[in-house]
Amino acid sequence: MLTPKMQEALNQQVNAEMYSSYMYLSMSGWFEDKSLAGCARWMRMQAQEELMHAMKIYDFIHERGGRAQLRAIEEPPGNWDSALAVFENVLSHEKKVTGLINELVDLAIQEKDHASNIFLQWFVTEQVEEEASADAVLQKLKLTADAPGGLFAIDQELGQRTMACPCGQGQV
Repeated sequence: MLTPKMQEALNQQVNAEMYSSYMYLSMSGWFEDKSLAGCARWMRMQAQEELMHAMKIYDFIHERGGRAQLRAIEEPPGNWDSALAVFENVLSHEKKVTGLINELVDLAIQEKDHASNIFLQWFVTEQVEEEASADAVLQKLKLTADAPGGLFAIDQELGQRTMACPCGQGQV
């Protein structure tokens, strides 16, 4: 059973993950407007992944006898100066989410909620991957900033992104 404090914190994280999904969808739209379909696909898949994260926490709350309480999702930004600025925002955001996850782990330890602590370890590992992925794209954008066709090549690469279907049916 979740303590009221842990339940509240997990509900806040559901909202943070939903915001992340919303933000990445906004970024996808920005890239679509710039005719960068590969970057748009990468962001759209990221939005889907964040939604899955929110649902994973939502389900956990219920499995532990708690109640998921949905809240309003803050409006995300909609405009950026460049693809580089978008990915700088992505990395900054993922670092913020890492901090939120770490705070949840700290709370689980404080509350002596071993089940939540174990559950949250998946997210700790996931955030290492999220930050590394965002940083890898950011570094490529920085390297190719002055190279003709650099953004085009990165867009092509990002368009190849696939993700495992949570239903175990392969990749999408």
